[in-house]
Amino acid sequence: MKMKKVFLSLLMLIFSLIFLSGTVAAQEMELEIGIMPAVDSAPILLAQEKGYFADEGLEIKIDVYTNAVNRQTALQTNELDGAMTDLIAFVNNVNNGFPVKITTSTDGSFPILVSKNFEEEEEVNIGMMEVSVSNFLSEQFLGDKYKLNKTFIPAIPARLEMVKSGQLEMAVIPEPLASTAELQGLEKRVYKNEYDFMPEAMIFTEKALTEKEAELKAFHNAYNKAVREIQQDDSEAREVLIKNLNLPVKIKDLIAMPKYHLTRVPSKEYLNRVISWIEKTDGSEINIDYNQVIEGKYSSQ
Repeated sequence: MKMKKVFLSLLMLIFSLIFLSGTVAAQEMELEIGIMPAVDSAPILLAQEKGYFADEGLEIKIDVYTNAVNRQTALQTNELDGAMTDLIAFVNNVNNGFPVKITTSTDGSFPILVSKNFEEEEEVNIGMMEVSVSNFLSEQFLGDKYKLNKTFIPAIPARLEMVKSGQLEMAVIPEPLASTAELQGLEKRVYKNEYDFMPEAMIFTEKALTEKEAELKAFHNAYNKAVREIQQDDSEAREVLIKNLNLPVKIKDLIAMPKYHLTRVPSKEYLNRVISWIEKTDGSEINIDYNQVIEGKYSSQ
């Protein structure tokens, strides 16, 4: 009888140790990512706000970058495990030998801001970055309607000021920043995306993909939970964007929210469309194997 009690005590101790070790392992799941102050980040910020990452046992640190160069540096030095980016920057990075992969597309919104004194003409003076998502989308949204006289201005605030002053007639500005400009009196035009994807994605480093598979699975599970919630009602996502990105409360109902999708990777056709545009725009030669730059295991579709 005494031996039986000892055996049961040992068994309970073993189970306790197994439980505790599992708890510790779950607590040790950590991820650090970089996001941009854009509506793409809504599912991530909402998942953090609602505790969906914590529900998955993931401790996540989310850094907001207003400068894409700083975000890129943080990725390359492994300060970040992953980040939101656009496909134009992604393609150029991979082509230059930086080992990152797309785990899911993200959903952004890029309205066109129009100066107050703009009169409809065949030609428009429009501001954007040169080899960028703003240039890519300007051609997609406006190329059939206008002849685009492009002025290349990397800094978004400078672009906005030139539209406000009338030096530019239009500029491609991401949401929710576009809505803050609308609040200041500029016209905001939202064009329908003719493709199933936007040229944006969530990417992770080779190190994270190799060493943090459980963390990435937890991240994408929480992301999907937030997307499902936004698909039902996006009001809380709007509030989270305003709170986390320090935006004026008045823009809440002005923000042109995109259609959010569960995790999915861009199609080969769409990525090739982006690659062809880059080659045409800057005269480069891109050699990328689709299957080598896409990680589809976290896709829900």
